[in-house]
Amino acid sequence: MTQAYIQEKACTANHCHITMLGTGEATVTKCYNTCFALCSPGCTMLIDAGGGNGILAQMERAGIGFDELDCLFVTHAHTDHILGAVWVVRMVMHSIAAGKRARAFAVYGHDRALTVLDAICTMTLPATYRSMRGKQIMLREVTDGEQLMCGDISLTFFDIFSTKEKQFGFCASLPGGLRLACLGDEPFNERNRALVENADWLLCEAFCLERDKDIFKPHEKHHSTALEAGMEASKLNAGHLLLYHMEDSSLATRKKDYTEEAGMFFKGKIVVPYDLETVSLAPPSQNG
Repeated sequence: MTQAYIQEKACTANHCHITMLGTGEATVTKCYNTCFALCSPGCTMLIDAGGGNGILAQMERAGIGFDELDCLFVTHAHTDHILGAVWVVRMVMHSIAAGKRARAFAVYGHDRALTVLDAICTMTLPATYRSMRGKQIMLREVTDGEQLMCGDISLTFFDIFSTKEKQFGFCASLPGGLRLACLGDEPFNERNRALVENADWLLCEAFCLERDKDIFKPHEKHHSTALEAGMEASKLNAGHLLLYHMEDSSLATRKKDYTEEAGMFFKGKIVVPYDLETVSLAPPSQNG
């Protein structure tokens, strides 16, 4: 990435923020599957891409162009996270072919996720994918505990120790000293405490409300309630808590209900976003 490119992005982004492209769990129909863009002055990083070409509409509505994406991180190979990634790769290829993009596009993920993504892309995308693979389109495997830089964001990837499907979360150190920890879409595992404790922002799933757990059965799906997410955030001494990966039966009251339930244990700021909502990540000195 050139210095000119970083400076250009700094002109249009005065602070770090997250744009939630989707907030729902795998089977939602009233919102999009959970995925988001993590943006800093020097980087636009997409985390997952949902379950299909709905990602195209969400990115268009959010005003994020495929020519400006710096990288994509695929947490795991479940359909509601990886199938949209195929469309992202396809649109980046179009951007390169049209001369709108000169720099390479990196897709980060663990071995299992990248193997699945590469296989789908090879079988379904035009032959130009194979010619761009390893050149303009870089599938970059990351390992547990690995650190790397994407623009001005320092990333540490970690295994969440899922019992369903291999999945990685990540910690991000952003400009201004901000620390963000993304736990993926399963409950926190104690083995990752040293990585995520005391984060300024903790991003974690809250499949449903505690009062509705007999309806949605989150524990059978290896998920948490909003109450449990609040408990974990409190134990981890997080500064802010952002909840996602929720059922969509009660969108009208989601913000109020999930905030109140998580707030029974967590006393910091709680954010329960809707699709396409942008969440400002103020530096620690401004978090009060």
